[in-house]
Amino acid sequence: MNANAEMLNFIYQNSQMGVRTIDQLLEIAEDEEFRKHLRAQYDEYQAIHDEAALLLNKHGFDEKGINAFEKLRTYLMINMQTLTDKSSSHIAEMLIIGSNMGIIDAIKNLKKYDGVEQEITDLMERLLRIEENNVQQLKKFL
Repeated sequence: MNANAEMLNFIYQNSQMGVRTIDQLLEIAEDEEFRKHLRAQYDEYQAIHDEAALLLNKHGFDEKGINAFEKLRTYLMINMQTLTDKSSSHIAEMLIIGSNMGIIDAIKNLKKYDGVEQEITDLMERLLRIEENNVQQLKKFL
């Protein structure tokens, strides 16, 4: 697979994970202000996900989404971690950890795939900014 396809698939999978995770957390979170924030995050991840899918198709690449095992593992992990603590603070902490992992992976991929097409790099940088902004916004819920 070439660098353009690899970076686009990273963006596609990362945003897919964001959409799936937040969708699940919206059913768990109770505080309405926090739920409003989650819905805004969901919309950002969905927009990135849709754009990554369009670029994958435009360039003739296959979409490689998250595999079934990873989906199940994430679903179970969220359920276990929120079984005894469904507070906004705890959920915000979980999301900050996830976004920090996303930030690290995005920076690594930007360096690893230096030279990919500009529109793909721009989308990765947009995802990075969203992840960084999420961390800042979630701090108020800790």
